[in-house]
Amino acid sequence: MKQSGKYIKQHKFEFGLIIIHLLFGGLIFFLPVFSKFLSFFSIGIALLYILKFKNRNNEVLLACAYFVGSDVLLRMTGGLFFYELTKYLLILFLFLGFLYKQMSSKNIIYIFYILLLIPGIFIASYTYKYNIDLRKSIAFNLSGPVSLGVMALYCYDRRVSFYFVNKILFFFLLPILSMTAYLFLYTPNLQDVITGTQSNFAASGGFGPNQVSTILGIGMFVLSVRFLIFSPSVFWKFINGGLFILVSFRALLTFSRGGVLTAVVAILFFTIMVYYISRGVTRKQLIRTITISLFSIVAVWLYSVYISNGLIENRYRNRNAAGVEKEDITTGRTDLLNSELQAFYENPFFGIGVGNNRFYRQDTTGIESATHNEISRILAEHGTFGIIAFLILFFTPIYRFFVFKKNVFFFSFFLFWFLTINHSAMRIAAPAFIYGLSLLTITSEKNTIHRKQIRG
Repeated sequence: MKQSGKYIKQHKFEFGLIIIHLLFGGLIFFLPVFSKFLSFFSIGIALLYILKFKNRNNEVLLACAYFVGSDVLLRMTGGLFFYELTKYLLILFLFLGFLYKQMSSKNIIYIFYILLLIPGIFIASYTYKYNIDLRKSIAFNLSGPVSLGVMALYCYDRRVSFYFVNKILFFFLLPILSMTAYLFLYTPNLQDVITGTQSNFAASGGFGPNQVSTILGIGMFVLSVRFLIFSPSVFWKFINGGLFILVSFRALLTFSRGGVLTAVVAILFFTIMVYYISRGVTRKQLIRTITISLFSIVAVWLYSVYISNGLIENRYRNRNAAGVEKEDITTGRTDLLNSELQAFYENPFFGIGVGNNRFYRQDTTGIESATHNEISRILAEHGTFGIIAFLILFFTPIYRFFVFKKNVFFFSFFLFWFLTINHSAMRIAAPAFIYGLSLLTITSEKNTIHRKQIRG
């Protein structure tokens, strides 16, 4: 009975946090200065939380999850004190974690990865000829890769429980719910702003649809996980399922496909993994839950098609508003990719230097655009060192999984990182954080997926 009471209290606490964060979205919309207050207040609470508990239970991962989840919301509403703050907070929290819990001695490969980024800094300093601040340019372009390296150093070979991963995902979700509420208030009548099949800024809170779609895609994944295995009652099935529908609807109507398709892939692989390790009655209950999920997804899609007058269907079929098929399914990303590969071919050993990629493209093609692909960027700016760095990032988590097989979320996290950096580079902190989660060693997987968690 004691344990039952404890879990009831926990679920009430979670429900309260969900309601509070939905209200936060409304407060930010009606009182924009609240975004700055929320940012400042959250940083203070996170630091106190880590220092009080001395990171005994990896509290830094909860703090990182919350701020990575709030990254885009705070950017779009002016809540960050400077644009890349979340990535620096990620690094700060993780270093605090190292003070209390040492990193694994086995993760030297990621120290080597970080060192491989340094030559690109020297190349940039010798070849820089543009009238902007070199230090700021280097910091801006390396904040993502470096925060990923520090996250990998922290998570490599670190043991956490299956339930703690659920807690990380919950903290990740909370600010995403705030952003969803904000988006509904920002454009309550979507039919007024959907006039074509291009990415829609108005439906994305006035911010970059690609980044908004990415974060909402993470929300879709987290809510699907909660619906499948962390909904202990019909009430929680209803809550998690309802939130999934709302988040998915807004993700679709950003008209940015990357985040949504990435979420679908992550959800699919997680479902397959859970089905694979479940047995007997649990598997039958899981099938029932999956069936309900599929009906919900179809309903969201059909309603989105209706609201958009069929334009969302044209978008995903690579057609314009008139229904004519577009020539370039990548919406110009191929040109950016070719430019970056050309820079690598011309400078294969050292690359063109950190931050020079954008200006190289402008000089050679006349296109003024930041990269959308982290792989081609690292090749262009770091050359052969970039190839080695990427190979470390790609193969290390794969090796760990197939040797130890201790992370049921592995394919979802790894693919989320890989697909995201291919359509949105590392503009936001989420890819770095999610990559680190793929390196965790998760304990008690088989014992924690049981009848009570999957019943529906």
